[in-house]
Amino acid sequence: MIVDDEPITRLDIRDMLENSGYQVVGEASDGFEAIRVCQEKRPDLVIMDIKMPVLDGLTASKKIVAEGTASGIILLTAYSDKQYVMKAKSFGALGYLIKPLHEQSLLPMVELSLVKGKELKDMTKELEKLTKKLEERKVIEKAKGKLMQIDHITEEEAYKKIRNISMEKRVPMVEVAELMVMLDE
Repeated sequence: MIVDDEPITRLDIRDMLENSGYQVVGEASDGFEAIRVCQEKRPDLVIMDIKMPVLDGLTASKKIVAEGTASGIILLTAYSDKQYVMKAKSFGALGYLIKPLHEQSLLPMVELSLVKGKELKDMTKELEKLTKKLEERKVIEKAKGKLMQIDHITEEEAYKKIRNISMEKRVPMVEVAELMVMLDE
């Protein structure tokens, strides 16, 4: 996706990308449009100008990253300002390019950003999966503790009891454990 308030700049970037085999799924001329289009299209990469009217690229990028509606962002600016670079780094922009853009600098940055964006997306999914498993494990541990206390059984026996109910009732172990934890609450 390309975001720039200058239509000529958007057209130039689109031409460079499409001539290299990339698909441009959307364009926007300000930060609000960028946020909306990202929510609709969920692009792999957003190439966004920093200085735009209405809502600037840094603020829009921050929102897009927070919502996870794009896998990565490359920021563009006509200014090589350390303050912008620091802000871009602070919220996770994958790249920063100075205008005017040249194909030999844009295309390698796009390629690297796509790879890094995919890696980041995959790691985020894995972290979410592991966090969910950990939370489920905590519930099962609580239920085991409750069963051990109530029925005066070993940890292994408590686990087997939860597992057997789960298999017998065809319900995930975590659901059985959640119900057991709710007992007497």
